[in-house]
Amino acid sequence: MRFGLSLAPESARPLVRIAQDADRYGLDLLGIGDHPYRRGTADTHALMATVLAVTTRIRVLPAVACLPLRPPAALAKAIATLDRSSGGRVLLGLGAGTSWDGIEAYGGTRLGAAEARRALEEAVQVIRLHWSDQQGLRFQGEHYRFAAGRPGPAPETPIPIWLGVTGPRGLDLAGRVADGWIAPSSLVPPKRLAEGQRRLDEAAARAGRDPADIRRVYLLEGALDVRGSRGFLHGPPRQWVYELTELAVGHGIDSFLYAGDPDHLTSFALEVIPAVRELCARQSRPRVTPPNAPATQGTTPAGAPAHPQK
Repeated sequence: MRFGLSLAPESARPLVRIAQDADRYGLDLLGIGDHPYRRGTADTHALMATVLAVTTRIRVLPAVACLPLRPPAALAKAIATLDRSSGGRVLLGLGAGTSWDGIEAYGGTRLGAAEARRALEEAVQVIRLHWSDQQGLRFQGEHYRFAAGRPGPAPETPIPIWLGVTGPRGLDLAGRVADGWIAPSSLVPPKRLAEGQRRLDEAAARAGRDPADIRRVYLLEGALDVRGSRGFLHGPPRQWVYELTELAVGHGIDSFLYAGDPDHLTSFALEVIPAVRELCARQSRPRVTPPNAPATQGTTPAGAPAHPQK
């Protein structure tokens, strides 16, 4: 499992210090939001470059890049440059676009859902072509056109592309072409995860891919505090431990990005993460049943609190 922080690039916050804290706490991932049209936000790529220069181990990604305002060929060059300068610590999260009023106000083109999906698929093709070792690159699509005599720069190591999608057609696309699926908890609550996973797996299998090769990333949009449980991902660390364990063991989620208040990052990193790792390891160990022990109808982690229905 991987754990990380999803950071909204609000320029009023001490963004670099927060990123350094995440690195110091041993988090695996730092996702940085990309909403260029929002007032008071830092530029995501510039912030990524700064963060990579002042950290040593954490891997950084736009979560997710705003494709309608990031031409894919230029995006491919920027991400590969960051990867090479950081020793291979960059991933790419990519989305079709939301907040179309803001995108249009910033010079982007408003697209319908189907058009945005097709543009996203073309962008993945353009980016991978740009990172390839092919010569005489040509791409002619409905939304993007690209021609270059030589590719590059190539990333230091292959960069995974994770798609932030939620609808059935978007999941089909992720299953066909993506290296990972980023699911926000506000749009894909646990009761929708099973159907999303099924759709993703079936699309991957139809494309001749192994579904197990697709990373499952869950964006934890909640509140970590001690004021008592107020629903899914809104409660004290103990509640989060059991809810994340259920997501990992019961739903196959292998990566978590904490998107709550950065002021509670210490609690997430030092209380929640170690306990989730331990509880997941304990639940995955084979149980040894003593001879003549009575059969049980089911098991619940010792001391697990009652939870709202998820």
